[in-house]
Amino acid sequence: MNREEYYDQIYKAIKREEREEFRDLFLKLHERDQVEVFHLLYPEKKVKITEFLMPVEFAELFDDMDFDDQLAAFYYLPSTYLQNVFSFIADDNVVQFISQLDEEKRQQALDIMKPEDLQAIESLLKQKLGTAGALMTTELIRVTTEDTADDVIADMRLIGAQAETIYYIYVVNPSNQLTGVLSLRDLLLSPGDTKVKEIMNTQTIYVSQEMDQEDVARIIQEYDLLAVPVVNDDNILLGIVTVDDVLDVIHDEMTEDFHRFGGISSIDEEEGPEGETILQMTRKRLPWIIILIFLGLISANLISAFEDTLAQVVALAAFMPIILDSAGNVGTQSLAVSVRRLTLNEENEESFWKMLGKEFGSGVLIGLASAITIGVLSYFLYGSVTLSIIIGSALLMTLSLSTVIGSVVPTLFDKVGIDPAVASGPFITTINDTFALVVYFSLATYFIHHL
Repeated sequence: MNREEYYDQIYKAIKREEREEFRDLFLKLHERDQVEVFHLLYPEKKVKITEFLMPVEFAELFDDMDFDDQLAAFYYLPSTYLQNVFSFIADDNVVQFISQLDEEKRQQALDIMKPEDLQAIESLLKQKLGTAGALMTTELIRVTTEDTADDVIADMRLIGAQAETIYYIYVVNPSNQLTGVLSLRDLLLSPGDTKVKEIMNTQTIYVSQEMDQEDVARIIQEYDLLAVPVVNDDNILLGIVTVDDVLDVIHDEMTEDFHRFGGISSIDEEEGPEGETILQMTRKRLPWIIILIFLGLISANLISAFEDTLAQVVALAAFMPIILDSAGNVGTQSLAVSVRRLTLNEENEESFWKMLGKEFGSGVLIGLASAITIGVLSYFLYGSVTLSIIIGSALLMTLSLSTVIGSVVPTLFDKVGIDPAVASGPFITTINDTFALVVYFSLATYFIHHL
């Protein structure tokens, strides 16, 4: 049967309250498909899930849900059931869910937790948002240097199910300070009586709890890690950040950067279960629009300053949109390349000047091709060689300069400690429009007597 028919069999099993049939059908599905089944259930049917799935089974489902489905589960499932579910979910995932709730719902979630779970969750909630401390989980396997391989394997059998990952085992001293890391591969390939200190790796990559989450993601990517330990200033092991958490960070940071590229500001308020409200959407977009209005006044005043030139040769106005749009588009392309280099931490003085030279060379070639195209087109439309030279020269100079501006501005932002993504497309476009108008009308004014 196809997926729709299979889902229909599951829904009928819920309706008939046939637990075993439901479990037989539901647990054969991939976890992502299980999430979809839960998502499609009516609210009154969502409640019945507690009769068919054990808390540990639903915990795995909860981990794969997006926030909207997690919120639905929080609304509709009994608190006693959720209390057990939260016990089986990794601490960092619980914190991620709770941090998105409003103050009232957040307190409700904390109130239903078991005391032993609550302590770890509250500790993580106190960490500064956007840092390794807020991203980490405290559920990991710790061993000492004097433990043997058999001792570690025995511990893993006891507590491994509660750990976020078992591929790395972390070695600490009696003060809980990080001294090394042991891979599961080395552990399994070593004789049972081998001590941990003989097979552990002491060249451990770790991060501080205050490190920015983007830097944590970069370290995990650079060293090809599945997890990285988090320590405080005294080198005490606090937790680990896993690669799946890093993927979420990369997704969130990319979304934020795309918003900034589009001139959309971030706000601290979280979206509700139905997405952004009209007010939230407006608050994100309005600040940049207001700023760009004032910047646009500069362009307006420039046009006013060259009013006499424009009045004498009205044909100049016909090509203004082409020159302005081309300058903005080329500048935005250079901006994207520059921000990517900064984000990947590939920027240094040598690479900057090399990149700037390439961008300028590319701008010249693009400008030359565009100038020839628009020059020929304007000649056929107006029959003026001088007008064609003015328009073509202006486009050549503008596009060459726009690539430089699109590369330099985000680098300057980064140097003064401002996120380079703030140098968004609209911002670069406005700057390039101003330069384009100055170049265009200056050339037109200079050659006006030949028109």
